[in-house]
Amino acid sequence: MSHGPSGPPSYAGGTPRPDQLRAADSDRERIVAVLSDAAADGRLTPDELEERATLAYSARTLGELSGLTADLLPPEEQPLRTDTRPVLAFFRTERKEGRWVVPPHYSATALCANVTLDLRDAVLQTGHIRLQATVVGGTLTLLVPQGVKVLMPASSFLGSKKSQVAGDARPDAPTIEITGFVSMGTIIAKTPKPPKQPRLGGLLRRRSLP
Repeated sequence: MSHGPSGPPSYAGGTPRPDQLRAADSDRERIVAVLSDAAADGRLTPDELEERATLAYSARTLGELSGLTADLLPPEEQPLRTDTRPVLAFFRTERKEGRWVVPPHYSATALCANVTLDLRDAVLQTGHIRLQATVVGGTLTLLVPQGVKVLMPASSFLGSKKSQVAGDARPDAPTIEITGFVSMGTIIAKTPKPPKQPRLGGLLRRRSLP
């Protein structure tokens, strides 16, 4: 997870819009990978691939990048998402993950539903995010990387709030503050453990097998 730069340029309200956040090299590579796939299956011509890839590598903002794949994938499959509409889930399961922008004030509603917000690869628009949660008869799960603080002042009535977030965050670390309420449901925040890496000895033995 990363958060937007604090330096210039400045915008109305002091915070850049999601599409005005600066792009990282990894964002450009995500876009080029989608463009390459589109060219491989004939959705883009070689000339179109070259033109869009050139624009991708010269793009400065997330908005410039996201427009390059808008006609290639449906909204939920875009490699970059700057749409900050809230999550509303009723009697279903919803998951938001990948490279998406989390605005300073965001809301998620789970009514007899399961909602997962995965922030491990997200872009925080500011260093302090207030998440307004409404959970009734459902579950809201927040996945965050190490080094992020999570506060849970949300009220609870016949519900539960659980935090399994690593507690070694710096005082100035990005903060997610969960407000709102939970009733007959659960709000849980956690830092998933990284996948285990195979031990070198075992890997070498497997490679040596015929």
